[in-house]
Amino acid sequence: MARVLITGSTTGLGEAAARQLLDEGHEVVLHARSTSRAGDVADLSARAVGVVIGDLADLDEVRQVADQANAIGALDAIIHNAGVYIDPERIATPQGHARTFAVNVLAPFLLTSWIEHPTRLVYLSSGMHLSGDTSLDDVDWTARPWSGVQAYCDSKLLLTTFALALARRRPDQRINVVDPGWVPTRMGGPSAPDDLELGHLTQTWLAVSDDAEAAVSGGYWHHRARQSPAPAAEQPPFQDAVLATLEGLTGVDAG
Repeated sequence: MARVLITGSTTGLGEAAARQLLDEGHEVVLHARSTSRAGDVADLSARAVGVVIGDLADLDEVRQVADQANAIGALDAIIHNAGVYIDPERIATPQGHARTFAVNVLAPFLLTSWIEHPTRLVYLSSGMHLSGDTSLDDVDWTARPWSGVQAYCDSKLLLTTFALALARRRPDQRINVVDPGWVPTRMGGPSAPDDLELGHLTQTWLAVSDDAEAAVSGGYWHHRARQSPAPAAEQPPFQDAVLATLEGLTGVDAG
């Protein structure tokens, strides 16, 4: 039995992953943006070993989420599921960051540093990361004209890259990235063509399975099959540049 924290677990893929793991007898720590959102899945909350509350767009609340998770006790795995899709305009967070960048990149980066290290880390990316900008110019979109689509692509490239960088730097952990596909969640929309069930099975498998195929690190996965990420994401110089950029913006050492 494993203890797993799933960010963004009150809806969509995060909720589906939580239900599956609970049904299999694992301990789950839910995450909700607010107490009202936690109340939307009261049946899950009653079964969970704990619920952490915090808006991942607000870095102060990200710190609170990490503190709450650490207070619950040691975790075996974290599924970094929470994310935002395409913002039509640059929405500024309380710290002035673009919301897309804050939620999709800074929050998982900081939670990875602030939560006591579990054995396994799983990050949800997107095939759209293949169109991400590798220049690292203006990653927070403070100067260039806003493009919601490009901001999302960039955020998923940054996420994929720092996750694979950590896999290289932390041989004692199993760190993987998952492309769940374009699935019909609230984020993906009802017309999304991919399979919702298959969308969450890969991350739960990587988080808890004893299968030899899941006992790996540094993989980019889609429907339990390894795929090739953007070439830059696997290049150590680019990985180091991404980590240096995020460390410079946050003042937090990735380790």
